[in-house]
Amino acid sequence: MLKIDDLHCNAGDRPILRGISTEFAPGMLHVIVGPNGSGKSTFLKAFGGEWAFDRGNVYYDGQPLAAIGKTRLAQRRAVMSQLPELNFPIRVDDIVMMGRYPHFNYRHTRHDTEVCGEAMARLGVLDLAARDYLTLSGGERQRVQFARALAQIWDPPAAGSRYLFLDEPVSSLDVHYQHEFLTLARTLAASGIVLIAVLHDLNLALEYADRILFLKAGRIVAAGEAPSIVTPELIREVFGIGAQLLANPFGHRPVIVYQNG
Repeated sequence: MLKIDDLHCNAGDRPILRGISTEFAPGMLHVIVGPNGSGKSTFLKAFGGEWAFDRGNVYYDGQPLAAIGKTRLAQRRAVMSQLPELNFPIRVDDIVMMGRYPHFNYRHTRHDTEVCGEAMARLGVLDLAARDYLTLSGGERQRVQFARALAQIWDPPAAGSRYLFLDEPVSSLDVHYQHEFLTLARTLAASGIVLIAVLHDLNLALEYADRILFLKAGRIVAAGEAPSIVTPELIREVFGIGAQLLANPFGHRPVIVYQNG
């Protein structure tokens, strides 16, 4: 269980997050949505331990984030940020092995190698293992980064949950891989991982999320189970655009159609 209590974050004198309190339970795919500048990525970085917050507390399984050592946190929490820039050649399997760094001191073990192989196979990039990461397409790089994050939290801890945080994970993927990626994310969440994703596409959030949290101007506007939490009124309040929810001929959840003009 991840618990956030009265979280405040500033960038200089400018407030970004303004007193956010919420909880994220294991076994669900939690999705954070909101307009540009609403604080989505900052929120994820703050509770992920990558952004120093100014006030409030974050608890992992009841333990304050500040009391968890960086190595121990990295052994149970992985973050997949928007695609990092790399300017030097490196093999794909070496990128994925980076996810295992918190689990060994100087030299990886056979188990680390096996985990990386299984993670790459799970993401469909095992055949890219010997390729130079810089030669890959954006979508291939995205899947490699997901394999790295998955390898990082592959081993369940002795106590407590594993945590996987995804920031715009499908931004570089084509339609096929977007749906494949989010289907896998739901499967991982169902296995007991606390899985939280920031998504830009509200229709993808509506289709795959178990719970959606709406942010606007650094505050939670609404949070609840999908699809019932999503209404035309809420979409207009958060995104400032008219919308309707229509029956989806291919699924049990509706699709959002936006008003032009």
